Amino acid sequence: TDFQVKADGTVFATRELWIPSEQVAFTVTAWDHQTAERWDAVVRLLVAQPSSARSTHKLQKGRRSAAPDASQPPNDVLLPWPQRQNADGLRRQKRDWVIPPINVPENSRGPFPQQLVRIRSDKDNDIPIRYSITGVGADQPPMEVFSIDSMSGRMYVTRPMDREERASYHLRAHAVDMNGNKVENPIDLYIYVIDMNDNRPEFINQVYNGSVDEGSKPGTYVMTVTANDADDSTTANGMVRYRIVTQTPQSPSQNMFTINSETGDIVTVAAGLDREKVQQYTVIVQATDMEGNLNYGLSNTATAIITVTDVNDNPPEFTASTYVGEVPENQVEVVVANLTVMDRDQPHSPNWNAFYRIISGDPSGHFSVRTDPVTNEGMVTVVKAVDYELNRAFMLTVMVSNQAPLAGGVQMSFQSTAGVTISVMDINEAPYFPSNHKLIRLEEGVPAGTVLTTFSAADPDRFMQQAVRYSKLSDPANWLHINTTNGQITTAAVLDRESLYIKNNVYEATFLAADNGIPPASGTGTLQIYLIDIKDNAPELLPKEAQICEKPSLNAINITAADADVDPNIGPYVFELPFVPAAVRKNWTITRLNGDYAQLSLRVLYLEAGVYDVPIIVTDSGNPPLSNTSIIKVKVCPCDENGDCTTIGAVAAAGLGTSAIVAILICIVILLTMVLLFVVWMKRREKERHTKQLLIDPEDDVRDNILKYDEEGGGEEDQDYDLSQLQQPEAMEHVLSKAPGVRRVDERPVGAEPQYPVRPVVPHPGDIGDFINEGLRAADNDPTAPPYDSLLVFDYEGSGSTAGSVSSLNSSSSGDQDYDYLNQWGPRFKKLADMYGGGER
Repeated sequence: TDFQVKADGTVFATRELWIPSEQVAFTVTAWDHQTAERWDAVVRLLVAQPSSARSTHKLQKGRRSAAPDASQPPNDVLLPWPQRQNADGLRRQKRDWVIPPINVPENSRGPFPQQLVRIRSDKDNDIPIRYSITGVGADQPPMEVFSIDSMSGRMYVTRPMDREERASYHLRAHAVDMNGNKVENPIDLYIYVIDMNDNRPEFINQVYNGSVDEGSKPGTYVMTVTANDADDSTTANGMVRYRIVTQTPQSPSQNMFTINSETGDIVTVAAGLDREKVQQYTVIVQATDMEGNLNYGLSNTATAIITVTDVNDNPPEFTASTYVGEVPENQVEVVVANLTVMDRDQPHSPNWNAFYRIISGDPSGHFSVRTDPVTNEGMVTVVKAVDYELNRAFMLTVMVSNQAPLAGGVQMSFQSTAGVTISVMDINEAPYFPSNHKLIRLEEGVPAGTVLTTFSAADPDRFMQQAVRYSKLSDPANWLHINTTNGQITTAAVLDRESLYIKNNVYEATFLAADNGIPPASGTGTLQIYLIDIKDNAPELLPKEAQICEKPSLNAINITAADADVDPNIGPYVFELPFVPAAVRKNWTITRLNGDYAQLSLRVLYLEAGVYDVPIIVTDSGNPPLSNTSIIKVKVCPCDENGDCTTIGAVAAAGLGTSAIVAILICIVILLTMVLLFVVWMKRREKERHTKQLLIDPEDDVRDNILKYDEEGGGEEDQDYDLSQLQQPEAMEHVLSKAPGVRRVDERPVGAEPQYPVRPVVPHPGDIGDFINEGLRAADNDPTAPPYDSLLVFDYEGSGSTAGSVSSLNSSSSGDQDYDYLNQWGPRFKKLADMYGGGER
């Protein structure tokens, strides 16, 4: 049991040993659970010689070497062929070289580089071999932590190790010949950094907060504190233990709490936690590694604040046994007394909040006790008005408790109940009418001065000697009078049920009763008078105006009777016409339809249009019956076939006679005629203003002129004349295609066209004047010609151009013609005669 081996093959001593000078040997076995393979290796430990020359130890064939330790002098390791043993017995395996794990202590002080191990191949006796290493810490970051002498195979560490930075390294060693050829397969090198106690425990929080109920039993869990150590937790370097250093305050005991040294759980260890005495504890907790060894371990501290939470272990208690208050009568929501209590539990918590309850002295529920949320006082409040005449004082018993129930085993205190004496103050109360609203019934029409009733008020102040006076507050029709001392009501006028002040047969008045107290008080009362109807109103007829045709027809005037009274003083009604004047019964007749309706119609065959006042007598069925003569204004007017009044008839019915109507019509016609003449005169003036002379004096102007006419038609009244034929010469083809003669362009005759004298195609120039005169006479005698000027076409010029007069003349002239006769026709023909007479072409 002096030596043990880890799962990774590390062999270590379990305690400090004294190794004798002879060697120590033991066997290490490894096996595979799945394949049932097993390996054995014999390890021999030799005492190192103190000489500077380090001896080289070789293992026998079929054995493994123990793991090298960097803290011990390094050994030269030769790797032979290993043995493998299984169920079939021993068999040869290929030779391979294996290096056990190398342990390097962290924080080594050097000197550096420090040799760890020497790697040798058994072939280095035959050929030169070069060694190298690869992996993290060699040729991978962190770089050059480890190095190797390529010729001797000695591997070094170049700087101090930190296990908390990296706990292990995995390298591979390579052996090649001088030509770079692989001599041995690469071997894995496992380097483990041996932990040193170089880290203190660190608490997760510097301050921990926990709580525990007051009165908790010993062993009650409070909280857990935790500290972590960066060192190896599998060794004593990282094994943390806890202990309580101090406790503040040390009341009621200096050891109120204890802590589990391994888990850090803080629990109570003593009884007597009382929040009302100590509300909070401050505990200093220490964590130490090396399993709590204070001599070798590293320590750290944290603070645990433990709050003692409140439980309802203190009942509320009144500060006095009796309280006094007073309240005015007839007032509510008034605070009459304040009850103060004391509770040592935590303020403003359910264990402290007070709840008050009246347990006796108030059977009618006049009072309640409300809690002031700030001071926790009980406010005795009036919720139902008290009456001094009934209760002059109250003796209340009030109990107080908490919102939360008391803790187990805690009893109520005798000081949790108190007495409250409340005095009631008498005040002057207003008089009141016992019967309000008061209703009386009587017939309308009672005379003034009639006593109706006594409307008196009562004064609730029985212990005060006071007088009550009465007055009117509201009397809309001023029908009533009240006695100021006894409240007797009499009529001041006749009461009329049909008055506008009556609503649903009821008249309402309000009266005031006032005492002479200090200060005076008053009350109001309402008197309702129900008026019974009597027969005092005659019926009336509706409508007051109507309209009817002047001749008897199916239409008639429907009339109805209305009475301000009520049943049985109303219908059925009797309708009749009076005998005077006699014309009423002569012209009109009335027919009763039912008890409320009748029809008025004409008796004569014709009645002149106008407005007639027709009196009708209507009688009701009251006792005694009343009659009334109503006048209906009837408009009689002429009617059309539908029985409706015509316009003239409506005017006549309005009160105008026939002569007046004729005069009005004549005036209307005269007025329209004057307006028409004025419009015609204005139009003629407009035309004259725009009229211009068609021709100018030949002596004034011998030049060719273009005459502009405002109207293309012939005269002043031809505004509807079709002028389309004057716009385009092409539109005259139907005229030009006719035989020679005179044609109008405005319209063609419907009948046979008259025959005009046929002229030779090329007439003598001297016949032009006769030709024009004949055309003018033909046009004047044409029965189809319009009675206004018209455009005449003289198609004398032949089949050539429609405007080729000059060319025609030229073409028909021969030699030296005499054109002097053209001078007689005016300036235009004179110019033409000069042109041709002079030999011009």
